[in-house]
Amino acid sequence: MEEERGGGEVKSFKELGVIEELVEACDSLGWKNPSKIQADAIPHALQGKDLIGLAQTGSGKTGAFALPILQSLWEAQLQDRAAPAFFALVLSPTRELAIQISEQFEALGSRIRVKSAVLVGGVDMVQQSILLGKRPHIIVATPGRLVDHLSNTKGFSLRSIKYLVLDEADRLLNEDFEKSLDDILNAIPRERRTYLFSATMTKKVQKLQRACLRNPVKIESASKYSTVDTLKQQFRFVPAKHKDCYLVYIMNEKSGSTSMVFTRTCEATRLLALMLRNLGYRAIPISGQMSQDKRLGALTRFKSGECNILICTDVASRGLDIPSVDVVINYDIPTNSKDYIHRVGRTARAGRSGVAISLVNQYELEWYIQIEKLIGKKLPEFPAQEEEVLLFLERVSEAKRLSVMKMKETGGHKRKRGGDGEEEVEKFHGKNKKLSNNKSSRRR
Repeated sequence: MEEERGGGEVKSFKELGVIEELVEACDSLGWKNPSKIQADAIPHALQGKDLIGLAQTGSGKTGAFALPILQSLWEAQLQDRAAPAFFALVLSPTRELAIQISEQFEALGSRIRVKSAVLVGGVDMVQQSILLGKRPHIIVATPGRLVDHLSNTKGFSLRSIKYLVLDEADRLLNEDFEKSLDDILNAIPRERRTYLFSATMTKKVQKLQRACLRNPVKIESASKYSTVDTLKQQFRFVPAKHKDCYLVYIMNEKSGSTSMVFTRTCEATRLLALMLRNLGYRAIPISGQMSQDKRLGALTRFKSGECNILICTDVASRGLDIPSVDVVINYDIPTNSKDYIHRVGRTARAGRSGVAISLVNQYELEWYIQIEKLIGKKLPEFPAQEEEVLLFLERVSEAKRLSVMKMKETGGHKRKRGGDGEEEVEKFHGKNKKLSNNKSSRRR
């Protein structure tokens, strides 16, 4: 296996060998110069080599595999006078990431009329079958739903696939996906190009690499577990009973910023969103318990700026390109320290600066120590005077009490309907807007 470490001067897309049509598409997306992983990966990919790309989250991985695939598709189109259907398959661990990859393929391939289909759970299979009937060039899928189509959609086959991409490969190798992945690898041709991209190189990733890549070039554009230099990371040791108060204090200090708050459970996303909305903040939850439409709706509202605080579980820590996030707050410290890298990678993307603050209570200290060991540095403390923080205590306690009450009222009803809490956030916010405003004025 050839190994290539990131280094040297970054060239333009044209100098990397990318065709004019795709250079123009990059330009229209605001990609003036290749990112490090793109500059390192694209020349090898254009030479027809398999790739293993290890890069920080937010480093431009999608462009690194999409551009060579689109260029190869363009060349095939010139030879056959028609772009071949089912040319490339991209596997993603989450629905949102799959949708985002598909959008990027279509944006980059707009000048060569590329069509892509997204196959993910939570969406009607018949609609997806109709899309497959239109014979798209690119399929972006989560493994489970792709296997469903291979079993149930008449006439659908992956025998013409020329490229396979495993994005966020470390996460695709969870036990949840293991059988589906085996089925997919058995259903696609052995003669193909394979690109494996991952933020971390685990034993499982190494095993997969041996199983399905041929003499790959390994491109490492970052140290094994690292965060970008433009990210300012801080922690604050807080008593568990005052954690909500510290969160509201930070939200107040960073008012006007776009923030993502990470929690451990789906219930916590709903509770915190209700509490913050009750205090007058524009917060919205997103978690794996929500329906696909609701998750996409929440994401759209966050991206558009309608809500500037996204309360989420780790479902949102991977691959979601939300370029304007200013602050990431770890309300709950992740039990798996590698998840910290992915969470804080939501900010300080593509050369921008950002802030990550971790609230550590007395029960989470061991997990936090593991994070510092992983990233190889001691983080500075977030400055806050406790007496100033506790000025929020009365309002926060009342807002939380009302939120817990509301969740008890709607909890059983929501679970029966498979709901997500977003609607109750909206209704609750409307009902309590007056209370929030009164409290704000009293505070002033």
